[in-house]
Amino acid sequence: MTRIALVALVVDDYDEAIRFYTEALGFRLAEDTPRPDGSRWVVVEPGAPGTGTALLLARAKGETQRARIGDQTGGRVGFFLYTDDFARDHARMAAAGVTFLEEPRHEPYGSVAVFQDLYGNRWDLLQPAAP
Repeated sequence: MTRIALVALVVDDYDEAIRFYTEALGFRLAEDTPRPDGSRWVVVEPGAPGTGTALLLARAKGETQRARIGDQTGGRVGFFLYTDDFARDHARMAAAGVTFLEEPRHEPYGSVAVFQDLYGNRWDLLQPAAP
């Protein structure tokens, strides 16, 4: 079996990114290990350990990477956070200060609302429609 285990997300600061993803989005800090070069291996994941793709929070190195913070997908929604209870998670995230760019929509494929992370990357909060 193969799967995508991690997706790197370029961030400005490890600790502020950890706070956002764990406190505002409810992710779990899976790993935070210092590396010899002064960087850290920081992994957050939205579910139970090993149940899906996790994010590697990678602090930008140099101006080229810093320029990509918040715009890794050219302004498109680049990340899709699935939920089994859209109303619960939307309300919790809004109360935690997450910026939603639209009101929730109920489409044939499910309930969805676009939000931004602390750097401006666009995400879908999505509860897929029942089959």
